[in-house]
Amino acid sequence: MTQLLSLSRAARLAGVTRAELQRRIRNGEATTFEGEIEISDLLRLYPRVSLEKTGKLEQVEQIKAAALPRSHEADTALPSPQVLLARLRSLGEALARKAAQADAQAALIAELRERLADSGISNELSAWLDARCQEIDTLPPEDSRARLFAKDTFLRLMSANVKLIPSGHEFFVDGTESILEAAVRAGVRLGYGCASGNCGECKARVVSGEVARISEHDYVLSEREKQMGYMLTCCNTAVTDVVLEAAEARTTADLPQQDIRAQIRKLEPEGDDLLVLHVQTPRTHTLRFMAGQRALLTLENDAARELPIASCPCNGRNLQFLVRRDDDAFGAYLFDRHPTREMIQVQGPVGDFVLREEATEPAVFVAIGDGIAPIKSLIEHAVSIDQIETFHLYWSVDRPGGHYHQRWCRALKETLDNFAFTPLVDARSEDLVAMLRADLAAPEGLRYYLAGPAATIRALAEALAVAGIPAERISAEGLG
Repeated sequence: MTQLLSLSRAARLAGVTRAELQRRIRNGEATTFEGEIEISDLLRLYPRVSLEKTGKLEQVEQIKAAALPRSHEADTALPSPQVLLARLRSLGEALARKAAQADAQAALIAELRERLADSGISNELSAWLDARCQEIDTLPPEDSRARLFAKDTFLRLMSANVKLIPSGHEFFVDGTESILEAAVRAGVRLGYGCASGNCGECKARVVSGEVARISEHDYVLSEREKQMGYMLTCCNTAVTDVVLEAAEARTTADLPQQDIRAQIRKLEPEGDDLLVLHVQTPRTHTLRFMAGQRALLTLENDAARELPIASCPCNGRNLQFLVRRDDDAFGAYLFDRHPTREMIQVQGPVGDFVLREEATEPAVFVAIGDGIAPIKSLIEHAVSIDQIETFHLYWSVDRPGGHYHQRWCRALKETLDNFAFTPLVDARSEDLVAMLRADLAAPEGLRYYLAGPAATIRALAEALAVAGIPAERISAEGLG
C-alpha cells in the first residue's frame, strides 16, 4: 500500500527545507499526489534519514528563533504532560491499527500459501512468496523505512502538523504554544483580534484531528458551533495532526487598521545619525502586518513619522524600525532624549510592497541605503515561510562601511546555503542591472524586490524593464 507524507512533514523528516524539497520535485526527481509525496520517493532522494539534527531545516529554525524573544523559545521547548499523553494515546491507537493490519495481512499470506498448495500450481510461485516473506521478516533494524518510522514517531510526539483549508498552508505546533502562536511564528496570517480568548475572531473549524484547550476564554461558542467543531485557535493546541477550516488574510486589504499603544524597549545606535528603534506591543495586541509594510509612529510629544517595519511578521509583538535623525521633532526627540520605556503609538499597517508568497522562484532583493528596512522584513518572512528557492541580496550604500546590518547579512549567508549577499557602494542603476545580468542565470525568470529612495528605485525599475524583465516580476517601494 502506498504511504504518503505531506511536503512539510517530509521535509522535516529528511532534515531539509520545504523549498529544497519543492525544487527537487519541480526538477522531476519525485512526484507529488495532491501535495503529498510517497515515502519511497523521499527515501530515494534522501536515503540517510536519521534522528540526528542535521540539514537545512535546522538552519532555517535558527533564523526563525533569532526573530523571536528568548522567553518564547523557553516557553515552548516541550509539550505539556497532558498533550504528550494525548499524543501517546493517539500514536498507540495508530500503532494498534497498523498491528491489526499486519496480522490480517499475515493471515492472508498464510491462506494464499494453502490455496497455492491445493491448486497444484508450480512451486516456483510458492518459493518466491516464501523468499519475499523471509526477506521482510529479517529486515535489519537500520533499515531506512524503520529509521523513517522512528523519526516520524518521535516528531509527532514533539509537534503536530496543522493544514489549513482552503489555502493548503501548513505549519507545525511545537511545545506548549497555541495554534495561533504557531501560525504567526510560521508566517501564516490567520485572522485574530485580542489573542486572549475575548473576541472570537480567531475562530476556526476542526475538520479532522484532535485539539486540546490550553487556556480558558470568555468568548462563548454557541452549541451549534461546538457541534460543528469550532474552537478558538488562541486557546487551543494541536494534539494530533489536524486539518482546520480557517480564514486567512491573503492581501493587504484583508488586514484591519490597528491603533496600538506600545512601548519603546531599546534604541540601538548605528552611527551618528541612525538608530534602530525597538518597539514592543502588549502581549494581547500584536501588530498584524505583512512583510514590507509601514506603520505610523507617534511619540509622547505628538511628533510622528511613517516608517517601514524592519522586522518579521512572525513576531508582531517585537517591531524594529530604522530612524534617521533628520530635521524634524520625531528624530530630535529620539536622538536627544533616548526615551526608553516611554509609550509610543503604532498605527497601521499601510503599503502594498509585500512578498508574493505564491511565487516560489528564486528572488532578488535590491536595497538602496535605508531601503534595507523593508527588504530585511521581506527576507525574514521569506525564510520563515520557507517557500522561495534561493535569495540574493544586493545592498548599495553611499559610503564605505555603511552596511550597518552587516552582522545580520553575514549570519544569513553562513546559516543558509541558498542565500547570497553582495555589498555595494554608491551603485548606479545601469551598473546594478549589468551586475545582475552577470551574476544571475536567466534573470528574466526571477522575482525582484526593490526598495530605497523613490527617484533611485524608479530609475532602477525602468532600467530592469529595458533589460527585458517583465513588469509583473518587479515589486518596488520608493521611500522619502
